[in-house]
Amino acid sequence: MTVRLLGGEQTAQLEAQLKAVFAEAFVEPPYGEGPAETERAFRRFRSQVRRRGFRAAIAFDGEDVVGMAYGYPLSANTSRWDTLTHNVPDELRHEDGNRTFGLFELAVRPGWRRLGAATLMHRALVDGLDQARMMLNTRPEAVAAQAAYLSWGYRRVGSAIPWEGAARHDVMILDLTGTSDPVR
Repeated sequence: MTVRLLGGEQTAQLEAQLKAVFAEAFVEPPYGEGPAETERAFRRFRSQVRRRGFRAAIAFDGEDVVGMAYGYPLSANTSRWDTLTHNVPDELRHEDGNRTFGLFELAVRPGWRRLGAATLMHRALVDGLDQARMMLNTRPEAVAAQAAYLSWGYRRVGSAIPWEGAARHDVMILDLTGTSDPVR
């Protein structure tokens, strides 16, 4: 397995394979995502790959994609913090267009889990970032994902309903400025 760090244009060329990873990874509990959710995710993907600062860490077995992690810096006027279910301090919510890198997807095909793919992709994605922190949303009942995020140094800062009709997600932050960060 190899992990490649890619920009938006290169990542867009892998859409069909990334879609297959998403479909396989998120059909399982606790997600239960089907074809409609996969299509919705990849409508977002097509605009995400064009965002300033987009980067992806893609895991390959030969030329086959087995995992993906991607995101981009949150804009100064992001609405990501508006989806929280309770108030948090303004200092936590403050964005300036470069403070926070949003991790929007991290998925590994079932047959490739527990082999270190997620850790390698996350490490590649984080390495060299200029942002002070990384933010992600994750389902609280996704026990393995939660354990990985906590082991990488993330901390939970709140709960969110990221879109209408979505399940509750935990909002997690990873400080990228500290020297004790286990993924740096």
